[in-house]
Amino acid sequence: MRRVLILGSTGSIGTQALDVIRTRRDRFEVVGLAAGRDADGLAAQAAEFGVAAAATALGADAAEQLVRDVEADVVLNGITGSVGLGPTLAALETGRTLALANKESLIVGGDLVTALASPGQIVPVDSEHSAIAQALRSGEPREVRRLVLTASGGPFRGRTRAQLEGVTPAQALAHPTWDMGRVVTTNSATLVNKGLEVIEAHLLFGVGYDDIDVTVHPQSIVHSMVEFVDGSTIAQASPPDMRLPISLGLDWPHRVAGVGEPLDWTRPQAWTFEPLDGEAFPAVALAKHVGRAGGTYPAVFNAANEQAVDAFHDGALSFLGILDTVRRVVDAHEAPGELTRETLAEAERWARDEADRLIAAS
Repeated sequence: MRRVLILGSTGSIGTQALDVIRTRRDRFEVVGLAAGRDADGLAAQAAEFGVAAAATALGADAAEQLVRDVEADVVLNGITGSVGLGPTLAALETGRTLALANKESLIVGGDLVTALASPGQIVPVDSEHSAIAQALRSGEPREVRRLVLTASGGPFRGRTRAQLEGVTPAQALAHPTWDMGRVVTTNSATLVNKGLEVIEAHLLFGVGYDDIDVTVHPQSIVHSMVEFVDGSTIAQASPPDMRLPISLGLDWPHRVAGVGEPLDWTRPQAWTFEPLDGEAFPAVALAKHVGRAGGTYPAVFNAANEQAVDAFHDGALSFLGILDTVRRVVDAHEAPGELTRETLAEAERWARDEADRLIAAS
């Protein structure tokens, strides 16, 4: 029986995790829940799964304390944004297995997170990184030539930079494959999300940025691939359903039977792969730049983007202005000498203030 603590339980990842657990109560026990806003939904979940009142909490700070207080085998961090860093560090410090859906905490925390993690302690829940983790079991680390992350291309695949000039928030939220929150969906439209995933892949798997590529795969069936030195490429393919990588995160490397529907090989289907248009979508190249710079640069990249996305949805910034603003903030950043939680927090505050200043002046 795996004891599971779910952070962000009323969000997309959390509710789908509970869907998985609901069908396998013999295999998983929910011992704690945390959510940021939906107190009523949280209470209903706690009642359904028999979670004690002491094992529910509101907010990231309370979630961090919950991780330290509740005895769990695995912590699923499904919190959105860099506020998930504290709970991620707490899970690693207490020796829990960390099923990580909150990519921002790894990207922002960087060496602070990886230095705490024991081998295999972090299990990725993003579909792309779960796919890579599965494919990596086909060979030794020294046999890996490169990682290939797949991207759906979002709602604006095939458009030129000029054609993105007048994009509206409603259009940016019309993702062709996944149903996600406002920030993540917008990040998928700009491909910032894919840039963050490149940094995440580097930190999770120790592969250099020159050996991590992105290909556009609009069907979202192949979730990512690993190319080996003998020319073989191992891909993980399944219909787009987050319950599959979530289930692996809860009990890695064991699989949960029936958690997802398999592909139907009796009907015709076609999968396509296209090169990424770096001129129209410069987020991946910028993310590799900040990833190589390391330190507080990824935190600045992420914080400036969150401010710019909010400004875009508030009508204060154009779609193209999101990445333009982020680049200007990154270029203006001067990294501190030491990476600590305090210097990270200060760099994030500075990045948000600088982004707001640039947006107000635009």
